[in-house]
Amino acid sequence: MRARQTRPKLLQAVIDAFSLPDLRRRILIVLGILVIFRFVAHIPLPGVDLGALQELFERNQLLGMLDMFSGGAMKRFSVAAMGVYPYITASIVMQLLVPVIPRLRALSQEGEAGRHKVNMITHWLTVPLAGLQGYGQLVYLRHEGIIATTAVLPIATMVVSMIAGTMFLVWLGELITEYGIGNGISIIIFGGIVAGLPEMLGQGFLAKENFFGLAFYLLIALATTVFIVIFTEAHRRVPVQYAKSVFRGGRMYRQSGSTHIPLRVNTAGMIPLIFAMSMVMFPGVVASYFVNPVEPNFANTIMGLFNPGAALPMGLFYWGLYFLLTVAFAFFYTMVIFEQQDLPGTLQRQGGFIPGIRPGKHTKDYLDHVIKNITWAGAFFLALVAVMPFLAREITSIQVMQLSSMGMLIVVGVVLDTLKQLEAQLVMRRYEGFIK
Repeated sequence: MRARQTRPKLLQAVIDAFSLPDLRRRILIVLGILVIFRFVAHIPLPGVDLGALQELFERNQLLGMLDMFSGGAMKRFSVAAMGVYPYITASIVMQLLVPVIPRLRALSQEGEAGRHKVNMITHWLTVPLAGLQGYGQLVYLRHEGIIATTAVLPIATMVVSMIAGTMFLVWLGELITEYGIGNGISIIIFGGIVAGLPEMLGQGFLAKENFFGLAFYLLIALATTVFIVIFTEAHRRVPVQYAKSVFRGGRMYRQSGSTHIPLRVNTAGMIPLIFAMSMVMFPGVVASYFVNPVEPNFANTIMGLFNPGAALPMGLFYWGLYFLLTVAFAFFYTMVIFEQQDLPGTLQRQGGFIPGIRPGKHTKDYLDHVIKNITWAGAFFLALVAVMPFLAREITSIQVMQLSSMGMLIVVGVVLDTLKQLEAQLVMRRYEGFIK
């Protein structure tokens, strides 16, 4: 009955959003920028054998998964082949460096001006990271015979074009953040993932030899989506009380109020998945340069162990290591973020306290204990989502479709965040929201 009542409100909220000129303009700006992004994703770099590149992606599942994040731009090897991921990498590096380097920590505490400077440093760091990633992709494709040229000038031109493509997409994302609705960088990634879904679903339905397996595969994908929504929104409420003095009418009055701190079960988001995937991918990428197809050597063994497409029992090593690393990085990144937030210090400065807990060190110990306990649930949730593609493939025997754990986390997170921001815009205009 509750779902039946919510559906008209959702439709009514969308109608209300389009009936307001400023909200309609913001939504149309987002859609227009996504169209521009899709055009850029179809501009190929010169000197690439697209036929050989297509064959390479068909036999390499890892490249196929990365191509899904770029919306097919990597398979076409367009100027947007790297997407905005060098910027994401730069942002993660800056998040880890800010609490370590005193100068950066001081900048982050200088308010809006300081955050603007940190953001500029992140943009400058994106350029060399994009150059390294683009050159690495070119070296790999040249090793596979996709790119024939070895001249310095054509290679430099390709690298510069890929850097320009990445920075252009970052600029488009910031335009969405400023003039549209939602986080622009996340929406650009979301657009790339969603753009590849129709082709993937079409390949799945064309493979009619395993109809029941395909139906069960889609059921697993739906259940995983529900699972992600539940844990993305889950949080532990820690009660907080505030006491302050107010001088009114020549007399001092004591006022108090109560609220709560929402500690998220999955504080780290999808960052642990990125860290863990980078770790398990690196040995296989290095080994691929030394593989001998005629006389198998040690590099061939490493390549087999760190191959996400390997069947049982070989695949257990890759996905088991991926599971454990995801749990470890979830704890590591959660504690880094929690230390940066400095909740005990913020409470003490604002005159807040947790009932029954003394301020200062006792509050810090209590919050550390709570965040560690709930992070166990968040860490195992991320680890299960990480290995879900392997489980779905082994249970259903579907090989033509690729269920991406990071892709599903991004899609669900972006949709929820954008809907909340749209609801906030409607509430400010005294329209009824639709998220309960």
